[in-house]
Amino acid sequence: MSTPELLYSEAEDDLRAAVRSLLTDRCPPSAVLAQAESGRPHDPTLWRALGAEMGTAGLLVPDKLGGQGATAREAAVVMEELGRAVAPVPYLTSAVLAVAALLGCDTDEEAVARLLGALAAGRTVGALAVPLSTAPDGTAPTATVRAGSDGSLDGRTTGVAGTAGAEVLLVPADGPDGYGLYAVNTAEPGVTVEPLTSLDLTRPLATVTLSGAPARRLAGPDRAGAAVGRALLTGAGLLASEQLGVAEWCLTEAVRHTKERHQFGRPIGSFQALKHRMAALWLELVSARAAARHAADALATDSPDTPVAVAVAQSYCAQVAVHAAEECVQLHGGIGMTWEHPAHLYLKRAKTDEIALGTPGRHRQALAGLMDLAAPTG
Repeated sequence: MSTPELLYSEAEDDLRAAVRSLLTDRCPPSAVLAQAESGRPHDPTLWRALGAEMGTAGLLVPDKLGGQGATAREAAVVMEELGRAVAPVPYLTSAVLAVAALLGCDTDEEAVARLLGALAAGRTVGALAVPLSTAPDGTAPTATVRAGSDGSLDGRTTGVAGTAGAEVLLVPADGPDGYGLYAVNTAEPGVTVEPLTSLDLTRPLATVTLSGAPARRLAGPDRAGAAVGRALLTGAGLLASEQLGVAEWCLTEAVRHTKERHQFGRPIGSFQALKHRMAALWLELVSARAAARHAADALATDSPDTPVAVAVAQSYCAQVAVHAAEECVQLHGGIGMTWEHPAHLYLKRAKTDEIALGTPGRHRQALAGLMDLAAPTG
């Protein structure tokens, strides 16, 4: 068994610098706040620059299919930076979940290859139509949509991320031939995407209703379940890197503020109690980085330990991100409670990520099963 490589490569550092430069220029906190109030599902201009022009939308797609031929390690670097900026772009939903689901289908089929190429180029935004709360537990999620004999779809799925603003939905459905994965164009009749009131306005949720919607089957019972399951596992593993990015920004901002804010003639960061809180958070963040990098490396190398690495990363990183965001708000005092300060965006993203793709408790339960740890009986 190979030892996981947790350090960043030179290429990954270069990618990080490029993404951070773009987000610093195009996605400052003021722009994120404005976007959150705009009612738009994501920033199309930013997504075009990041996904299409920079090529990050195709990192997980092999170059023969029009992508960059990179791995989950590079995608994790992008996710970290998107977490640091709480960027309103559909990277997780389109470039990770939708792409990973398509890669689990037969990529030699023209329909699958064509759709992968469109997603990789950033020309098309896709979404996997399962509730964002769905955890990767090794089995295909139960379908809430039914496919008819004519290929049309009927049903309703709620709590789906990335559907508002997406052109293509990948819909798991039960049909005459069993479980399958179908592609649906959101512009077709019979497709309704109803926005929900979401805690995190930078990653809005919606309810998808299909009423005789025309669809194309991309995978049948032999592949569909595994494809959706692998997509959820990939999404959960890379979400840990986004949570790491959220925590990093919160700690950095808290340290900066406590150096500048003075009380009793000295920076508040010089008070021992606040030093202890930030030092403890830094230790949590270092451990979170190790867990997130392990998950990304396991996904990149297709390690047999991937389910364990992902469960460990999600059960830990989710709570670190929430703790960091809460500390950031509290250490800012009154200004941290205002809408104008971006701290609330990070707290909302952290809380939403905590229940996305499985709660920490759900991942700990999965980890116990994977490691054959029996529950206490007394």
